[in-house]
Amino acid sequence: MSLGAIPGTGPNTSPLSVVRKSKRKTFAELPTGRTLVMGILNVTEDSFSDGGQYLAIDKALDHGLKLLYAGADIIDVGGESTRPGAKDVDPALEQARIIPVIEALAKAGAVISVDTMHVSTARAAITAGAHLINDVSGLTYEAGMAELIAETGVPYVLMHRRGTAADMVRQANYTDVVTEVVAELRTLRDEFVAKGVKPEQLIIDPGLGFAKDAAHNWALLANLAAVEELGHRVLVGTSRKRFLGELLADGGTPREPLGRDGATAATTALAARDGVWAVRVHDVAGSRDALEVVKAYGSN
Repeated sequence: MSLGAIPGTGPNTSPLSVVRKSKRKTFAELPTGRTLVMGILNVTEDSFSDGGQYLAIDKALDHGLKLLYAGADIIDVGGESTRPGAKDVDPALEQARIIPVIEALAKAGAVISVDTMHVSTARAAITAGAHLINDVSGLTYEAGMAELIAETGVPYVLMHRRGTAADMVRQANYTDVVTEVVAELRTLRDEFVAKGVKPEQLIIDPGLGFAKDAAHNWALLANLAAVEELGHRVLVGTSRKRFLGELLADGGTPREPLGRDGATAATTALAARDGVWAVRVHDVAGSRDALEVVKAYGSN
């Protein structure tokens, strides 16, 4: 099915009106034996790549369905930008943006991740049908988050980040980025387990671009095995990030985000060869193609 071929839609049809209830999938039903693709759905006004494009509920659902039909295993819905310097969003506004989208995508049978740093939003999202909480707050996670994850039993992405969106760039100071990130993730992991979260609920994300410069990101990508040694599934998010734009710079000017999908697909292939559990991307089709290349390459 093509990206635009949402069943029953036309130029004057709302996606909300055509969603048909499908068998609801569970997190446990996700494919095994290959790296999964998590499609990004930013229901925000200021995300670095596509802020404002999917702020309206109908547009958000339309894009979410396109990601699903393009082959996304998981749809990651977020209502607050987490880019460096992003403004905080009140949890009530965040929930108003994403809860109707989560409910509709759950009705369509999608496995849904929710990109949030707020306990109240995480709880509301789980109630609405979300399967997974993807929290980028890192070392500054909100009080009560671990207890919520322990209570509900949902999988949880534990990502490395120092500081907040306002100051994390200034905290990108490491002597040995791989060793320090792994050590800080281990401490964070142990805090969650001590509060009742089961180790198998946790998914680890090294947090590329979060309190890290380009050299730090490349070092972590080259040493994902060290992150995997923590004993958890690993999620990697490189999609359209600044360090790829810097790599592809023309005359000192970084390439614009929409021109970074080829480089993103290359990192998908590299991460998949290193055995990561999932990649978080804007261009689902490109990453699924990259995974097919990895599969064919590995079979010869």
